[in-house]
Amino acid sequence: MIEVRFHGRGGQGCITAALVLIEAALTEGKWGQKIPVYGGERRGAPVLAYMRLDDNPIRQTNFITEPDWIIVLDEGLGKIVNITAGLKEGGKAIINDREAPEDIDLSVNLSRVATVDATAISEKLFGRRAIPVTNTIMLGAISAATEVVKLESLFNPIMTRFPGRMGEMNVEAAKLGYENVKWEDR
Repeated sequence: MIEVRFHGRGGQGCITAALVLIEAALTEGKWGQKIPVYGGERRGAPVLAYMRLDDNPIRQTNFITEPDWIIVLDEGLGKIVNITAGLKEGGKAIINDREAPEDIDLSVNLSRVATVDATAISEKLFGRRAIPVTNTIMLGAISAATEVVKLESLFNPIMTRFPGRMGEMNVEAAKLGYENVKWEDR
């Protein structure tokens, strides 16, 4: 079983990203469980979402305190929250960051660090925004860097969530995340 924690900001689609990833995994015959954290979140404030993925039915219902992976949708979050809290040794980190993976030091012994400049991709696709839309870009990066789901498996859940032209743009965002992610095995 893989346990994942998503870090984002309110308005970036952190919880939606977890749901779309689970829906994609379900189409591939896997099992998934989303654990959103709702509270006093507001637009721009740090937000968390958790999920589990497995090839077998998931019977656990407890909270995730030691994730195998972290997914960080906003490059500035590492300065205001402890994004590596509880992250398992040998885990993976997929981060929206301009830096190359080899330049990222999270002070945790990880098996893989992946980066993609999702903010720049978002600006090109969706225009400049106070809170960039990075969730579908990061989903493409997750697909490439972990191979937990095929890129094509993300398309239908994205189009279901965002019909019409917005869905097409988000599918393109996932493709660009997939094509532009870089990773380093450690």
